[in-house]
Amino acid sequence: MAEHIENAVASEEVVSVNFIEAEINKDNEEGVYGGRVHTRFPPEPNGYLHIGHAKSICLNFGLGKEYNGSTNLRFDDTNPEKEDVEYVNSIMEDVKWLGFDWTGDVRYASDYFGQMYEYAQKLISLGKAYVDDQTAEEIRQTRGDFNTPGTNSPYRERSIEENLALFEDMKQGKFKDGEKVLRAKIDMADPNIVMRDPVLYRIVNAEHHRTGAEWNIYPMYDFAHPIEDAIERITHSVCTLEFEVHRPLYDWVLVDWDDTEIPRQIEFARLNVTKMVMSKRKLRALVEAGLVSGWDDPRMPTISGLRRRGYTPSAIRDFCNRIGVAKADSTVDIALLEFCIREDLKLKAPRPMVVVDPVKVIIDNYPEGQTEIVTVENNPENEELGSREVTFGREIYIERSDFMEEPVKKFFRLAPGKEVRLKGAYFITCQSVIKDENGNITEIHCTYDPETKSGSGCTRKVKGTLHWVEASTAVDMEVRLYDYLLCEESDNKDFIADFNTESLQIMHSKGEASLATTVAGDHFQFLRQGYFVTDKDSEPEHIVVNRIVGLRDSWAKQQNK
Repeated sequence: MAEHIENAVASEEVVSVNFIEAEINKDNEEGVYGGRVHTRFPPEPNGYLHIGHAKSICLNFGLGKEYNGSTNLRFDDTNPEKEDVEYVNSIMEDVKWLGFDWTGDVRYASDYFGQMYEYAQKLISLGKAYVDDQTAEEIRQTRGDFNTPGTNSPYRERSIEENLALFEDMKQGKFKDGEKVLRAKIDMADPNIVMRDPVLYRIVNAEHHRTGAEWNIYPMYDFAHPIEDAIERITHSVCTLEFEVHRPLYDWVLVDWDDTEIPRQIEFARLNVTKMVMSKRKLRALVEAGLVSGWDDPRMPTISGLRRRGYTPSAIRDFCNRIGVAKADSTVDIALLEFCIREDLKLKAPRPMVVVDPVKVIIDNYPEGQTEIVTVENNPENEELGSREVTFGREIYIERSDFMEEPVKKFFRLAPGKEVRLKGAYFITCQSVIKDENGNITEIHCTYDPETKSGSGCTRKVKGTLHWVEASTAVDMEVRLYDYLLCEESDNKDFIADFNTESLQIMHSKGEASLATTVAGDHFQFLRQGYFVTDKDSEPEHIVVNRIVGLRDSWAKQQNK
């Protein structure tokens, strides 16, 4: 009977799929593409990718892998005034770093400029496109709105022959920027404003990062994108929700395409994260204003910034998997992203002792000039990481916040007359403090109990345990403590004015001797401080680390509630 019930349960199991997978499954069942799945990731090389693009990368490459299909990396390089090889290289690095690889060679919209031009000529010949002399402002004014239909251009009824000749002259560079455009001839009264004779080509007399000065006209994204998909025989063009209103134009562009197998566009909700600027335009403004050190500033939500901050590929993939794929836009709490990096590192990262804001402690009854070795576990949650030996001596550093001259209630750290444990070492008791002329504490004098060494079998208990660093072997460190880019009360509209001027705090800290050999990319959990990574600025004589995230996990607490 038990076996019968088990089999019945197994037979009723339903594999959960998101709505995009459901659409692909339906196409496969109906043989729409012969069971073939071919996706693409099509960034514009006009800036560095951010965490929102990571969701699209994981989705598109993940679908290709899930269905044993293919995924292209294609750059939509149709705007030479804003594009650069620097962005191309950074995007390829980001995709690789996230753990994905593309099918075949990297592709570019510029690979297909010739085919796009020929297809535009075909649309003109079919009476479906015309050259317009109106300015961009005139086109905008005559397009109408949701309540008012648009007005036909006075150039809409030009002959096919005249349009072909003018379009060729545009290609030959005979006109100035903005002097003419090629528009689709659809319907100026269409309820969808996107379909009111959209611009297909504009004049841009600028050098292209790949084609140089070969072209003086460039296709608009809405014209180029479906053609690129069709040429590459993409089956499912997965994009974010703002392109839903553009889908009729996507389909219109391909009506006269020679291939009968036409890609289909499917939209999903873009990723919005609290306390993050999710716009390449805004991020570029921050870079150009000098408010951050560059696109990879660890405060930036760019993939390169997150990488430098210390986020791992597996943490970001986990984050994208947890948020799922939805049809409606929503905002994800940044606490979930922070939870994912904590989960990824908690068993991997060793836990050295670093005193971020140090104050010196002198143990008066410990022999001068003497040091000893104590053993400390590398990660108490993962015994496989073993232990390490740490030097202990008469002079050490502790966190300034771990001492209070007039302790408040439930303050269980060091205070005059109070006893605490030094992790892996001894109990110490504060006897006195020394201050400078401004009243700041410069030294804390203590005594230790030699019978209380960790591992000695001492049964006496104290409530507080402090991390510490021995003074003579301490490594000087620059610790960078990062906060969010925008002020807490920001509405993300005037983001320059809302820039958080306190988003970077640099501390001159002390670390245990083992950190002298750290290299860029090393991850740690500094005891009671948070998770950190060694920065690319770090050198043997000048160790620099970034705080990835603190130890407080608000997202996990919310889930437990």
